[in-house]
Amino acid sequence: MSMTRRNFGQWKILLICPDPGMRTAMEGLLADCLPFSPIIALPEYPTRAMLEDALGGHGINLCFVDATSRDEWALALLSDLSLLNPKLPVVALHATNDPELILKTLRQGATEFLCAPLTEDQFCTVMERIASVHRARGGAEGRVFCFMPVKGACGASTLACNAAWHWRKLTQGRVLLADLDPLAGTVAFLAKVKQNYSFLDALSRGGELDEDIWKGLVSTKNGVDVLAAPEQPVHGINGDANPAGLFQFMRASYDAILIDTGGPYGGWNIGLARLCDELILVTSNELPALHAAQRALANLENHRVELSKIRLVVNRFRKEVGLQKELVEAALHLEVFHVIPNSPVDVQQAVVEGKPVPVNSPAGKGFLQLTEKLAGKSMEPAAAQPKAGGLSGILSIFRK
Repeated sequence: MSMTRRNFGQWKILLICPDPGMRTAMEGLLADCLPFSPIIALPEYPTRAMLEDALGGHGINLCFVDATSRDEWALALLSDLSLLNPKLPVVALHATNDPELILKTLRQGATEFLCAPLTEDQFCTVMERIASVHRARGGAEGRVFCFMPVKGACGASTLACNAAWHWRKLTQGRVLLADLDPLAGTVAFLAKVKQNYSFLDALSRGGELDEDIWKGLVSTKNGVDVLAAPEQPVHGINGDANPAGLFQFMRASYDAILIDTGGPYGGWNIGLARLCDELILVTSNELPALHAAQRALANLENHRVELSKIRLVVNRFRKEVGLQKELVEAALHLEVFHVIPNSPVDVQQAVVEGKPVPVNSPAGKGFLQLTEKLAGKSMEPAAAQPKAGGLSGILSIFRK
């Protein structure tokens, strides 16, 4: 039965299709099913510069990509699209029903796929899924916050958990806490949730993800949905997966997505850093951690992660050890977004119980204030930041 009378809304479409037969078929489907949607059609795979030009200023909000004329070029193009616009729905067009290539395109960031012969019913089924996600959020999408430690033992996972629970209480919105560390994720342990599946199961679903599948993948704690990391370390994920499709689904389903990551190195983590809206880089004020922070910032910059979205958080601040806030800023050439005092006993007790750190403790109050700032709901001015004693010549340690 024809579905062309379904209203999918108006879109601004980018069609990238070197295959003339497939391009003709797609132009016919777009004319019939999306008759009032303007189209920019590119008969060849564009360079990155050409792609940036096509996306910039035209308001493109839907893209179709020929995935089979030159599959390596197509896969690179899908990766570029996911980095340039993580929120853009991208449909991969396949000349044959090749499961391996279809899976690769979904991992590289495609949201959906179509296989030849390109029929009206197949096209409209895909458009219904894309349009329903768009309508469900009223065109709005959730924001993604990545919590990234500069080194191990900086407390980023504990911080992400507490921020998620506070976020839910402050906003009453839909909040997801996602542990996307394939090697050493601890969020399920910290939150004390039962772990049946991990984010790898969500990645493997690609464009098949829907609300019913998702409910089976997540657990809930304190009103927050929790997506766990795999129980056993998984190596080699860097070259095999692109998080763009997962990000798109999460943005469409939640108001805020708080992601715990493994650190600032490796293709997978860099991909997360590029795709998120704000990157909370977590360090302590001790010298080894600050040296690691300097290296982390350099690596993020080398991989084209925008400095403007990095929020430097000094966790476990100890005034008797390390640098004061002003010296941290001078050493790293970056403003400190927030300082959280050290209160190990309170944090340890909360971890044992799987509960938020009490807000009447120094660390608990710091977690709450940070969440208020990130959520745009600051209730009171932040307390004066503690200072350490002067350390003569300390900045010379960080000079290159």
